[in-house]
Amino acid sequence: MDKKELEKLDRFASLMDSRFRIPLTNMRFGIDSVAGLVPGLGDAANLAASGYVLHRAMKLGARKRVIVHMAANSLVDFTVGSVPLAGDLFDLFFKANLRNVALLKKELERQERRETTGAAMERQT
Repeated sequence: MDKKELEKLDRFASLMDSRFRIPLTNMRFGIDSVAGLVPGLGDAANLAASGYVLHRAMKLGARKRVIVHMAANSLVDFTVGSVPLAGDLFDLFFKANLRNVALLKKELERQERRETTGAAMERQT
């Protein structure tokens, strides 16, 4: 597992989805929420940013089913986020980039466990 790459993606997802806090609350938001206030353009930019996380997941060897799940998260974020006002509120709660990085971490940990188990079984034979 490429820990350095995952740390970089973690920082990126945090910047996009939860970098800032609304004063006197525990609610967090990121650039995604701010950019989403610009109709059309902001949502398109956020979709492109989500594409970066998807691209890195493919390069890191995530399975197709995980990539599809991540793409679905990004599409939901884009589609609902495009609705004026309601979409902006939705962006405060549905953090597609954080969800996608969590899915990727889980996938890479699964792959690492399989590799470790496979190597241990080979040593036994």
